[in-house]
Amino acid sequence: MSKLSVALGIDIGGTNTVFGFVDKEGKCVAESSIPTNASESAERLFERLFPKVDAVYQSISKNYYLVGIGIGAPNANYYTGMVEVPPNLNWQIVNVLEIVKKYYDIPTAITNDANAAALGEMKFGAAKGMKDFIVITLGTGLGSGIVANGDLIYGHDGFAGEIGHIIVVDGGRNCGCGRKGCLETYASATGLRRTVFELLCNSNDPSKLRNITFEEMTSKMIYEAAVDGDKIALSAFTFTGEILGKALANAVAVTSPGAIILFGGLASAGDILFSPTQKAMEDNMLNIFKNKVKLLPSALHNGNTAVLGAAALIWNELEKGKTQSSEFAPVENWDVM
Repeated sequence: MSKLSVALGIDIGGTNTVFGFVDKEGKCVAESSIPTNASESAERLFERLFPKVDAVYQSISKNYYLVGIGIGAPNANYYTGMVEVPPNLNWQIVNVLEIVKKYYDIPTAITNDANAAALGEMKFGAAKGMKDFIVITLGTGLGSGIVANGDLIYGHDGFAGEIGHIIVVDGGRNCGCGRKGCLETYASATGLRRTVFELLCNSNDPSKLRNITFEEMTSKMIYEAAVDGDKIALSAFTFTGEILGKALANAVAVTSPGAIILFGGLASAGDILFSPTQKAMEDNMLNIFKNKVKLLPSALHNGNTAVLGAAALIWNELEKGKTQSSEFAPVENWDVM
């Protein structure tokens, strides 16, 4: 019986590292995870990870054949294979592709998690069939992946596409990057919480959010309060959407995407976030782009979205013959007997 090709997608997070085996159609046939243990070295993470990967792979190897590995990680450089001083990980500068090669000498590629999300949407999600689009990941921070003419934009050094670090308020909120007023300090789960607390300080409106500490508050709590008609929560989402929409209008003027896709936990707020974002985007759009750019939710709902994105990275590389390993056949020929 012929085996089917699968790619291994690995998403390295500050808390957990999740992996899965994903086929060419985006079906995750097996997945698992381990704690990242952020204080440990990268070498130690992979020492713990690959025995677990091996065990899961053995459970499916009768029917599937592994053809490549895609990795999504914070501050990952597509060109060099390095992860450079990632937030929430005690890694400094590490060549991840060299470490992985000790365990699996097969085509491997790495990029940051937002770029992986963009490739996931292009191969398996809302951007299927598109050649020009932007994915915005709305989580603890704001990440972005920009695709133009069918290719992800990496820039000359591998770090292009940092829309989250466009300054939207001069002298604004302190950002983890060391600057002030970056978009992600306003349009992210953390930014939403900061907005709520500013509104609470400057308003006497009653709110169920008043007795919740900053550490305890989550974007889900704010969303649930907004659904219940809480004025503070609704105002926070409106303010967030207005800043995000204006920034997206500026981004449109650079690459002229056909769509912008919102991905991540905060995007699940639906119309409460999408409506003010869409309005602000159109209100601030250059005339030649008005009413041409779709604002869409992510369509990566099946399985672990981060794993799908990482797997899409290596599938994309294999199909274009662009991996850093030269010893592989075209992907069509990798189904084996």
